[in-house]
Amino acid sequence: QLVESGGGLVQAGGSLRLSCSTSDHTFSTYAMAWFRQVPGKEREFVCTISWSGGATFYADSVKGRFTVARDNAKNTMSLQMNSLKPEDTAMYYCAVVFGYSDNEVPREFGLWGQGTQVTVSS
Repeated sequence: QLVESGGGLVQAGGSLRLSCSTSDHTFSTYAMAWFRQVPGKEREFVCTISWSGGATFYADSVKGRFTVARDNAKNTMSLQMNSLKPEDTAMYYCAVVFGYSDNEVPREFGLWGQGTQVTVSS
């Protein structure tokens, strides 16, 4: 089970830090991803991080503003979101990635979390 937390309401230009945690001790063996979705729209890729944390890949829309990290000792992944914009408003989901490759949008997934809502007001 993956559990996201840290979402909320923030003004444009503000920051939020999302977390994704699990009790699964195989966490450190998988690449992970963040996606986001607005009702009525397709799920949108945000970023990936390799199993070690040594490689990351971001969507152009968040590059330079968002930073993904992981702590395998604590089975957690984080997403630091700075300079938030109203268009970042969405439900944010973390997911286990299967078939991971550096610098590619993943297409195979394991578990997904239930999501955490991020709302950015203008």
